[in-house]
Amino acid sequence: MGKKQLFLYAFRKSIPVMLGFLFLGAAYGIVLQAGGLTWIWALYTSLAIYAGSMQFALLPLMASGASLPTIALMTLMVNSRHLFYGLSFLDVFRGMGARYPYMIFSLTDETYSVLCSCRQDPEFSAMDHRACWYLALLHQLYWVTGSVVGALAGELLAFDTTGIDFSMTALFVVILVDQLKAGGRDALSSAGIAMALALTFLFLLGAERFLLPTLAATVLVLGILQTIRKGG
Repeated sequence: MGKKQLFLYAFRKSIPVMLGFLFLGAAYGIVLQAGGLTWIWALYTSLAIYAGSMQFALLPLMASGASLPTIALMTLMVNSRHLFYGLSFLDVFRGMGARYPYMIFSLTDETYSVLCSCRQDPEFSAMDHRACWYLALLHQLYWVTGSVVGALAGELLAFDTTGIDFSMTALFVVILVDQLKAGGRDALSSAGIAMALALTFLFLLGAERFLLPTLAATVLVLGILQTIRKGG
């Protein structure tokens, strides 16, 4: 496969995320500008942090004067789910040489979702690791572009930013629906198990502490079920 073919394949797969990230990035840029920060901050945070939900959460933390250790701990808690995402791609990323660190850094919810859907694509089996790298790179480019454009637009136009941060949640819902459509009955059963565990831990631990135990329990339960199915 030539570089052009690999890039075009990655671009085609990235289009749904492009449509979401340009808008969501713009929403982040608008909210950031409304908080008194310029487009330079939108560019820097989207390049260096690149964690949509955490970037939205970062703004009130900075406004409240939170310490760096507090922000670091909050970031770890919010993005701890990525530890579980990365487990299923360790072997792939390790074979990517110098691109390995960037793939770890850029494994967002959306990139993980697209990579998982690519595994079900017969065409993907013929692709080398550069397709994964192009995909991750394109996703960040969309986010950076959207956030900078949003911040610049916020400087020129007046926006009511009430509720705009919910756009990230909306994208997660769209990704879930896409996964359910592509995965069939197995995806529905897995989502049902995850939802039941999430509601259980939400009730037991509360909204601030339920995420990490839910992810751990979901990985454990689904792993056990997968082992039983293979054994059967």
